[in-house]
Amino acid sequence: MSKVSPLVDDLIEAIQCLPGVGPKSAQRMVLHLLERNREGGVFLAEIMAKAIEGVGKCKKCRIFTEMELCSICSSEKRDKSSICVVESVSDVFAIEQSNQFNGNYFILHGHLSPIDDIGPEELALNALFSLAKSDEVEELILATNSTLEGETTSHYIYDYLKDLDNLRLTKLAQGVPLGGELEYVDRGTIMHAFSGRVDMKLNSR
Repeated sequence: MSKVSPLVDDLIEAIQCLPGVGPKSAQRMVLHLLERNREGGVFLAEIMAKAIEGVGKCKKCRIFTEMELCSICSSEKRDKSSICVVESVSDVFAIEQSNQFNGNYFILHGHLSPIDDIGPEELALNALFSLAKSDEVEELILATNSTLEGETTSHYIYDYLKDLDNLRLTKLAQGVPLGGELEYVDRGTIMHAFSGRVDMKLNSR
């Protein structure tokens, strides 16, 4: 801490709430704003306050939006019969950049983790199950991360829905590295993973 300005110290500490930002990085950001870009700092503060206040979750897919239904769920151009289940909003960004998927999404905002007290309720799995049982949904793509927690979450969802005759359950093809997260996978790999996705019901026989 600077031990000179309590406000500067508070700002440095506040910025450290961001992932990957330690004391040195936070100090560098704060000094840059104060020394060279105060106007940018004011704009950042205003936009951040508006976003924190106004952004919620889409009532259908749970992506961040300031609307009741996000632009993806409300679009007539999307294939509503196909739902891709992902762990985070950043996974949606990565998939959208690949231009390989034109369906809708369901964002879990995490994965099953008993040690962290994250169970089915925290992931809104009942909402996902209700959506999967609706007449308009024909395929559920389980695109959780290739980690132990991601695979556990995927299997939990599969076990709950596997007896639905009218629902196709698929998972991404090999190509996403073991232990990898979708947001860090390149566009070409994501395209391959979607185009070659595997039918989980056929594989379980």
